[in-house]
Amino acid sequence: MGNIYDQNEITAAHQTLPLGTKIMVTNLDNNRSLEMPVTDRGPFAKGRILDLSYASAQSLGAVGPGTIPVRIEVLDGPIPVSTIRATLDYTLQLGSFSQLQNAHELRDRAKSHGEVYVVPIQTKATTYYRVRLGTFTDRGAAEEKAKQVAQAGFPVVIMEK
Repeated sequence: MGNIYDQNEITAAHQTLPLGTKIMVTNLDNNRSLEMPVTDRGPFAKGRILDLSYASAQSLGAVGPGTIPVRIEVLDGPIPVSTIRATLDYTLQLGSFSQLQNAHELRDRAKSHGEVYVVPIQTKATTYYRVRLGTFTDRGAAEEKAKQVAQAGFPVVIMEK
């Protein structure tokens, strides 16, 4: 937040997470994980959920392949991630759209992977339609399903419900 992008720093770009959010990114091909801040907006390429700086990509083993399936966990941010609860439920977020039709199209493409639903989120300026898959009471089960869905080509973020 407020930093100049440097490809040699451990950073990432995400379209919707607040700048300054700390995330843990795991390469699902080799299980390497790396904590990094979101410092920029992007990616803007279809089907991608995260852009990594060169240093981040190198640490995660993504430089050769160019793209990798990842799991993203929000660790901390300028906006509170959640209130502490005795139990947590998880869901997988596959996308967030300002156009309801786009959310419905993704929902229909992903329905073979389980219970997929659209959740409207109202902000002051607009409504976003988040496409989510399932409810998991166990973090491990959410991670396993996220891996399967990512390998099928869908961008996935594990979210606390």
